[in-house]
Amino acid sequence: MPVMAERLRIVLAEDNYLVREGTRRLLEDSGEVEVLAAVGNADELRDAVRRLRPDAVLTDIRMPPGHHMEGIEAAHAIQAEHPGTGVAVLSQHTDESYAFALLRDGTAGLAYLLKDRLGDLEDLIRALRAVARGGSVIDPQVVDALVARRTRTVTSPLTALTPRELDVLREMAQGKTNAGIEASLHLSASTLEKHVNSIFGKLGLAEEPVHRRVAAVLTFLREHRD
Repeated sequence: MPVMAERLRIVLAEDNYLVREGTRRLLEDSGEVEVLAAVGNADELRDAVRRLRPDAVLTDIRMPPGHHMEGIEAAHAIQAEHPGTGVAVLSQHTDESYAFALLRDGTAGLAYLLKDRLGDLEDLIRALRAVARGGSVIDPQVVDALVARRTRTVTSPLTALTPRELDVLREMAQGKTNAGIEASLHLSASTLEKHVNSIFGKLGLAEEPVHRRVAAVLTFLREHRD
C-alpha cells in the first residue's frame, strides 16, 4: 500500500496535452502535490501506477483509443492491482450512469468529480487526499442530480427524508467531516448527529461501514435503479 508523504504523490492522465500540462502545473504550483507522471492514455496510466506506486490518481473519464469510459475501466483495474491507491475520475457529465459505472463495486478510495472542479484547487486537492486515505467524494452537482431523480420516484425511501436531512445527505456525499457539515449548514454537533442517525435509519444503512457517508446516497441508488 502506498504511504502518503507530506506532499501528495499522484499520477495524472489526460489525453489533451494543454489540459494535462495545465493541470500538472496547477497542482505542482500548490506545493501540496507532486505529479510523478502525466500520461495521455489508460495503458500508460496503468503502467505508471505499476512503476511509481502513487498515493492517488487523477484521470479523465474518456481517453484513447475509444474515448468512452477508459478512465473508469482503468480505475477498476488500478484498485484491483493496487488497493491502496485512490482514484479520482474527472468528467464533464452529470449523467448518473457514469457514476454508477465507477462505483459499481463500492465507493472506498474513489471520487467522481466534474471538470469544473479544476477551477477550485483547494477542493480538488481535498478530494485527492480523501481518496488516498480510502475515502470517497462525489461532486455536489452529481449528487444533486442523483437525489433529484430518486426523490421523484414515489416509492423511494428518500421521500421519507426531511429537506434538512437531504441537505445533510448532500454534504456527507461530498466527503465532508461532521465539523465541515456543521459549519456549512450552521448546525450544532448534537443536531447533526440526530440528522445523521435519522438518515441512516430511514435508508436502512445503520450498520454500514466507515464509508457509509457516501454509500448512503450511492448504495441505495445503485440498488434501486429504474
